[in-house]
Amino acid sequence: MTIIYDNDHTPLDLVIMTVMIATQCTAEEAEIEAWETQAYGKAPIHFSSESECNHVAQVLEAIGVKTSVQPEWKE
Repeated sequence: MTIIYDNDHTPLDLVIMTVMIATQCTAEEAEIEAWETQAYGKAPIHFSSESECNHVAQVLEAIGVKTSVQPEWKE
């Protein structure tokens, strides 16, 4: 899964737009994930293969959002 972390320098509308582009989700879903990120400091935004999650992370990192990619479940 790809996780994004809250920061004080990336505009919220840019985060929402980029999450939509990177994950192919709806505006409503991206807004919910952005809210969760602000409220809890981080949020899982994408669940897929490791390579796809890494691609999503790279897109978000390009706008200054810290990310991590990790398994959804601990093995």
